Amino acid sequence: MKDVITKEHVFNHPIHSVWNAISKGEEISTWFINADFKPEKGYRYTFTAGEEKGCTQITGVVKQAEPYTLIYTWIVEDTNVETTVKWTLKEVSGKTQLVLEHSGISNYSGDNAVTMFGHFSAGWDNCVSLLTAYLTQEVHAR
Repeated sequence: MKDVITKEHVFNHPIHSVWNAISKGEEISTWFINADFKPEKGYRYTFTAGEEKGCTQITGVVKQAEPYTLIYTWIVEDTNVETTVKWTLKEVSGKTQLVLEHSGISNYSGDNAVTMFGHFSAGWDNCVSLLTAYLTQEVHAR
């Protein structure tokens, strides 16, 4: 089974805007999910979603939060299965390239790993779409 979901996107926004959107709890809460999150190594974060998102809580620990690389563990409520999410940003010709990787899905057992891989992959597609819309709205709002 493939164990890493990778999503790539280029934003027409400065790198600091994208970084703030993915690393500041108040911004994550605006475009993605209610977030008690700080980009600080060792910070124990909580994302809380309604039932319509398919789970109610995601927790984990920030492993790395250096400008333009953010890595944290990802544990879906009631699973006790730890996976890892990594966001990498790179400035490219005045735009921002995002590479998002979600690894460790094979930590789920059996067919559940395949199911979770599909759910996570679709979820990250939606996440990138929401982030794009948020950044576009923020830029035009200024």
